[in-house]
Amino acid sequence: MTDATIPRHIGFIIDGNRRWAKKHGLPGYEGHLAGYNTLKDIAFEVLDAGVEFMSVYAFSTENHKRSKEEVSKLMALVFRVVKTDINIFHDKNIRLIVLGSPEGIDKSLLKAIDEAQESTKDNKAGTLLMCFNYGGQLEIADAVKKIIQVGTKPEDVTPELIENNLYAPEIPPLDLMVRSGGEKRISNFMLWRAAYSELIFIDKFWPDMTKEDVADILKEYSKRQRRFGE
Repeated sequence: MTDATIPRHIGFIIDGNRRWAKKHGLPGYEGHLAGYNTLKDIAFEVLDAGVEFMSVYAFSTENHKRSKEEVSKLMALVFRVVKTDINIFHDKNIRLIVLGSPEGIDKSLLKAIDEAQESTKDNKAGTLLMCFNYGGQLEIADAVKKIIQVGTKPEDVTPELIENNLYAPEIPPLDLMVRSGGEKRISNFMLWRAAYSELIFIDKFWPDMTKEDVADILKEYSKRQRRFGE
């Protein structure tokens, strides 16, 4: 596989944690914990393969509709990533960026997120983007709000201007979006950056994903011909 066939940015919709737990007769949280462990393995494999950016849909704005207990445990897992696991990011030389809205998130978690991003900002071996309290439509709406707030005239609004006002606008578009769990939809994930993304849907639940699946994903991508409307 040549460098030209490796996507610069892959986004993962990590679906199937709760169904995995149910299949194994376990409580839902055990599925999220298994998914968290899988995420680390997959992320390191993806970035080690030469992919510059890996985005993961960790918690959507719609996930707040779940039970308070489940949401609380998901928040604890996110806190674990940005606080306890920060040494792993440094050991692997990986930068962490968190995309999403701060609305409704505990201040202590927001502080931990800011500290994690600041401490890893100079790491060079790849970037893991955690889409947390995130929705693709909300990201675009927030970009439009920023444009309006500075008094931009309607005739001056362009796709480039909107793109420059997205969360972390320096992050490039998705080359590839991968969803586990057997569902075939994008569920409000990175709507703007996914405009020309290739799509791969995998029947496995996320906790069942392996390093071998990463090799298969990259091999499949290398076969795609991206025409961008040409």
